[in-house]
Amino acid sequence: MSEPRHVEARWQGGLSATVTARDHELTADEPETYGGGNQGMMPTELFFAGLASCFCLAVAHVAAKRDIELPGLRVTVDAERVGKELRYSRLRVEVAAASGEHDLAALVTRAKPFCWVSNMLADDLEVSYVSTVLHSPPTNPSNA
Repeated sequence: MSEPRHVEARWQGGLSATVTARDHELTADEPETYGGGNQGMMPTELFFAGLASCFCLAVAHVAAKRDIELPGLRVTVDAERVGKELRYSRLRVEVAAASGEHDLAALVTRAKPFCWVSNMLADDLEVSYVSTVLHSPPTNPSNA
């Protein structure tokens, strides 16, 4: 069993948040056209980045287990929005690489069980939302 993961987002004002996980930090923000400051990827882009990077690593993993080199390996995710709704109905994950005589499609099929992010998109994922009232907001050293 894998250890639990913890990711935290701290609002920085406007439509920007600082996101931390382990010892890493990034900025999430909206483009200026949506009222943000364009200081980082949008949250949906971060989600798609998680899917693309996880599947890329899964393909690399199954290829390495078979001593197969995949020069130029890249994974792209394209999302199709549902009209004006705030959700996407279809994700297209494309894997591209110079696979030589190796069957890239077979490697993609073998990689699916190793991609944690796409596995989380299963129907049985439970998401719960909990609210916690802070009696005094924590101080933010960057705003002090």
